[in-house]
Amino acid sequence: MSLKRKDFLKGIAIGTLSLPVAMRAILGKNFAQSTTSNRINTGKRYEWKMVTTWPPKFPILGDACELFASVIESMSDGRIKIKVYGGGELVPALETFNTVRNGGAELGCGAAYYWAGIMPAGQFLSSVPFGMNAQQLTSWILCGGGMELWEELYRDYNVVPLLGGNTGCQMGGWFNREINSLADLKGLKMRIPGLGGRVLQKAGGTPVLMAGGEIYTSLERGVLDAAEWIGPYHDMLIGFHEIAKYYYYPGWQEAGTALEFTVNKEKYDELPEDLQAIIRSAALHVNSWLLAQMEASNAGALSELLSKGVKIRKFPPEVLDQLRKYNKEVIEELADSDPFARRAYDSYSAFRKKMNAWADLSEREYYESISIM
Repeated sequence: MSLKRKDFLKGIAIGTLSLPVAMRAILGKNFAQSTTSNRINTGKRYEWKMVTTWPPKFPILGDACELFASVIESMSDGRIKIKVYGGGELVPALETFNTVRNGGAELGCGAAYYWAGIMPAGQFLSSVPFGMNAQQLTSWILCGGGMELWEELYRDYNVVPLLGGNTGCQMGGWFNREINSLADLKGLKMRIPGLGGRVLQKAGGTPVLMAGGEIYTSLERGVLDAAEWIGPYHDMLIGFHEIAKYYYYPGWQEAGTALEFTVNKEKYDELPEDLQAIIRSAALHVNSWLLAQMEASNAGALSELLSKGVKIRKFPPEVLDQLRKYNKEVIEELADSDPFARRAYDSYSAFRKKMNAWADLSEREYYESISIM
């Protein structure tokens, strides 16, 4: 890992489907239903901008945006060229969604839970505490009705959503105090987004939504008592192990966080259908690449952190049990307050129930069997 923290920080600003169903999931309803269009191969060229929530030149997540742009340009034979802007370069990181919906940029990249203040239901399409892992969430979105809900939700905001990767299971965060009981969370100021922040609040803590570029300094100066970011690879690059005492797991708040590409709907609808299909195909390519890269990088970084003597701690079972209870309250409150959130939650939970039954017989049994070898 040749990227040093000081250099890194300089860049920081903040199961069977029929063929028609599979084609719709991959290419979109319109393209799947039509093989010809009077708009295909018009020859018109497009120069688009992409704004992101990720810091400029951000490893893996920012790389994914550049890969997305590169694949689209290559597949379209240069008919779409995309310039990628990191958070803060063109607009503030957390203004990404509004910039895309208002036409200030054609494309965006982030995670739906960042827009909870605009549309609370979107949180089910990014990460739910104690929820589905990466492969389960991807299955729900692409094959279990999640994408249809996502498209419906974003349509009112003039945005087309595309699945843009998954971080995999994250870590529970960096703390400057040990967590031995629920009482240790009371008064804790922690950088934590989404529903996980609301769960922490019920436990007596204070959640803080903060762009990536601000976390290190805030934790170092005591503005924050704790912070969760992503996983071992990115956490080590930013240098949290130099300023925080304890690294906790599991990442109950984000078992597998889905990322998104967003497209201004008016601009998307203007494209010939072959270019629309290219954009969707590129997103699926990046979706697979990003999770694989995250898993490989986190595994290597964990070994390095352990060699540096980082104190890795597991949250006590009683703490996790209580957080799980608070999480049920938070989700029910959200679902009761917003009709679309109720629909999303019902779909998510019904799919998860089936997935859990399968996981009990497959992966859970497999991991338990190899753990005793």
